[in-house]
Amino acid sequence: MADEPFRLDETVPTAGGPFGKRVPRREDNRLLRGRGRYIANIRYDGQLAVAFVRSPVAHARIVSTDVAAARSAPGVVDVATGADPDFRDMVLVAESALRTHVNTPQPVLAADKVRYQGEAVAAVAAATPSAAVDAAELVEVTYDELGVHVDAVTAAADPAEPVHDIAPDNLIVTRTFDSGDVDAALAGSHLAIERTYRTNRHGATPMEGRGAVAIWERGGTKLTLHATSQVPYLHRSGIAEVLDVPDSAVRMVVGDVGGGFGIKGALYPEDVAVSQLARRLGRPVGWVETRSEHMATALHARDHHYTVRAGFDADGTLVAVDAVLHANVGAYSSPPWTAGIEPLMAGGLLTGPYKLTHYRCEVLGVATNTTPTGPYRGVARPATVFVMERLLDDAAAELGMDPVDIRRRNLVVPDDLPYTTPTRLVHDSRTYLECLEQAAELADYDGFRSSQQAARGTGDSRLVGIGFACYNELTGLGQKASAGPRLPFRTGHESAEVRIDPSGAVSVAMGVTSQGQGLETTMAQVVAAELGVGVESVSVEMGDTDRISFGMGAFASRQGVIGSGAATLAARAVRAKVLTIAAHLLEAEPDWLTVDDGFVHTADAPAVGVTLGEVAHVAYFEPQRLPPGVEPGLEAMRFYDPMTGTFAAGAQVAIVEVDLDTGDVALQRIVCVEDTGRVINPMVVEGQAHGAIAQGVGGTLLEHFVYDGAGQLLTGSFMDYLAITADRMPSIELGHIADPAHNLNQIRGVGEGGTLGPYAAIANAVCDALAPLGVTIDDLPLSPARIHAAIAAARASC
Repeated sequence: MADEPFRLDETVPTAGGPFGKRVPRREDNRLLRGRGRYIANIRYDGQLAVAFVRSPVAHARIVSTDVAAARSAPGVVDVATGADPDFRDMVLVAESALRTHVNTPQPVLAADKVRYQGEAVAAVAAATPSAAVDAAELVEVTYDELGVHVDAVTAAADPAEPVHDIAPDNLIVTRTFDSGDVDAALAGSHLAIERTYRTNRHGATPMEGRGAVAIWERGGTKLTLHATSQVPYLHRSGIAEVLDVPDSAVRMVVGDVGGGFGIKGALYPEDVAVSQLARRLGRPVGWVETRSEHMATALHARDHHYTVRAGFDADGTLVAVDAVLHANVGAYSSPPWTAGIEPLMAGGLLTGPYKLTHYRCEVLGVATNTTPTGPYRGVARPATVFVMERLLDDAAAELGMDPVDIRRRNLVVPDDLPYTTPTRLVHDSRTYLECLEQAAELADYDGFRSSQQAARGTGDSRLVGIGFACYNELTGLGQKASAGPRLPFRTGHESAEVRIDPSGAVSVAMGVTSQGQGLETTMAQVVAAELGVGVESVSVEMGDTDRISFGMGAFASRQGVIGSGAATLAARAVRAKVLTIAAHLLEAEPDWLTVDDGFVHTADAPAVGVTLGEVAHVAYFEPQRLPPGVEPGLEAMRFYDPMTGTFAAGAQVAIVEVDLDTGDVALQRIVCVEDTGRVINPMVVEGQAHGAIAQGVGGTLLEHFVYDGAGQLLTGSFMDYLAITADRMPSIELGHIADPAHNLNQIRGVGEGGTLGPYAAIANAVCDALAPLGVTIDDLPLSPARIHAAIAAARASC
């Protein structure tokens, strides 16, 4: 009879049961019936509404602020400004140990200077949202306007009247990645090409915007902040630091979130302002942003300008890349990820899945008088894939090669592994070429070329083209592959707590959070598979920092890789204890036992055993029946860190039709093949791919935050900013490869990969369609106006 605790194996992946099955998303039943609990649904008795007064100018000194009329307006309880003693010194600071990073303090409410249109200068608390908005319009601020910087290249070249005095050159972060002898390799190459590429500033437009509801309890010593955060534990620490209270005095609660996509991973001034107003007034205070506020003040992304030289051998082998990136990082380095997240990610991953020895990339994070930038699904890599894939297509055209063949020539293949990139990242994916070949087959590449050739020369005003993009996504980053630029924290670990209560019901508390990814379902599948119970028996809790002690949250395609690993280890520890107790009760050995549908039995006597509920009853209420040395209770908390990251391979093919008369691009087909390793739930994986691809298509064809020379946002509503809609999307054709990764559950992240290919694949397809006219377009978005102008210019030059 076993009196020793059962030893658990921490190396074998979760398998069997519901793992890998198409289990319907359990959260959808609640959400589709209107029973979700979003930030706008949070309401306390006596709760006040906040409206922010925002700067109408992009760069100015604040001369004076008059709040008298606002204070006397109906329903107003308080008006706060950055000059108030309890707000005056409140700033957010994004910290990095990178020597070239400039910490740019961002005031919670600007008091002396505003640096972008929309920056908050005051906050009105009133009985109702409408009363707060009306009173905010009565606040009078006098500005002394300064020179405005909008374009990154210009701001770096001519930094007069810089955005920050502490960065007189407007450079917030810089770094040069350098490997090999680039100049010599370029000089010796058969073909050297030089190109300039520009990707368009745009960002996430989730169905639910940002918001916060704050209440201080326990005599004003404990803050509960309901928020839309992707990283509640990081935000808890950041808010506690600014408010000068211990982390334990802040409870972050994240309910249902209507989309995050990276922008809700930043700490914003509004989060702190709402919390401070609630402390100051001793009442609950809430704020939900409007869509116009979201467009003007939530983080933007992708405003990149690349100048690139590349060298190729006669057979198409890539021998050297020399690049300079000006990344427009906006007015501040935003916490916690800093202004370095885009430029440094771009420089580190520009070469993608391709072999290269000689590489140099100078990255410049340039401050401008525009909305700060930060993480958005795919973080910089949609732009870097665009650059590399356009380079390859241009080189193939110059060399007279097929665009697929030049990729075959340069991709990292299994014989190259382990392959170390020029930026010292180590590839573990064996399937780059396999993804490309499968994508080409699904798209019927040879058949398309035949039909395309037959159609050319017919005088049709619509031309078709095909484009390819190969990419890789570094996912599930462990502590040795940090997700940030020399940040004061590492992001490799995640936590989970699994508990079987006295009735036998299973609950899971996770450190990760969900913004629509289906984690309530997938994490339940993992735990159910480990414990031998049905998915319906497992409840999953996330987003409450008082429920589980710590977690890192949702970003960098890590929840499936790292979150599932933590859930597996915690569930496995609980299962081990269940088997130890059950073996003692059944006078058996733990390794004789198995669990089926919540019933513990031996393999040779499946009808004889005990239920999980019976084991749990003993664990909680009958300690005298426990094996010697086994403590009461039936729960375990575990952390998991894969130590390194894992690359997920992908390839996309786009087929487009271009109208020569209007410049309009009709996306006819998009094919995507990705290697996501083992899959917890194929239906969830497919949904993630569909959403990511759609966002990539939107960024390629439509979405663009445009500023005029005075720093005024011209596309600040959906009347002007064209978000992707279902009618612009063709049916997405997916292929799947499941090469196991080197982590506990052998999973590769899937949340962001789909965004990486559309920029490049569609741009290559458009250029392929217009090749007979000699048209090449290297700026995004691929708007009808831009394409029509290029066609007109090509015709005029004939």
